[in-house]
Amino acid sequence: MKLYNFTLAPNGRRVKIFLKFKNKEIPEQEINVREGEQFKEPFKSMNTFNCVPFLQIDDNTIISESISICRYLEEEHFPEPTLFGSTPKMRAYIDMWNRRLELDGYSPLGNAIRNKSSFFVNRVLAGTRNDIKQIPEIVERGIQMIELLFQRIDQHLEKNKFICGEQFTIADITGYSIFKSCELLKFEIPKTLPNTIRWRDTLYKQDCFDV
Repeated sequence: MKLYNFTLAPNGRRVKIFLKFKNKEIPEQEINVREGEQFKEPFKSMNTFNCVPFLQIDDNTIISESISICRYLEEEHFPEPTLFGSTPKMRAYIDMWNRRLELDGYSPLGNAIRNKSSFFVNRVLAGTRNDIKQIPEIVERGIQMIELLFQRIDQHLEKNKFICGEQFTIADITGYSIFKSCELLKFEIPKTLPNTIRWRDTLYKQDCFDV
């Protein structure tokens, strides 16, 4: 089993945070995506989506997408402490919140960054090099979506230490990634959302994010 990663990439960091929380290490190789190494062999053939991270397991199956990698590692190798839930109800509840955060926060902010930063000219879509143009309106829409998401979750967080309750979960790792994306976009959480600010501050104190 071997993880192919680029730690500076947000999705790569999610897997590293997962492993840090579990206090586990696995064989790993860094791929310099800034230099386009993912488009070279053998990586190009291993993962035709040309993105990181991806995991090669012992039968040579390739698993990409950070949450899919983390789910496999928890279920097959590192079940405790759980980040995905130990009962059907908790697994569904955690998955629900992680999906909400990804769809309404993590992905829109990622698209906003890719459509704003000059670094992503000709690489707006992850795993590509082409002439698809950056669209300023996508940046604006990303900010609008994160504002709405924070408004939606603030009341929920009034009674919950973490996004799914008292237990730290994979959804909190996604939440942390959202807050770091907000920093890149220089977006400040409104002071009218104190519970969201408190959640962010709680996450920033967790040791597993020091990767």
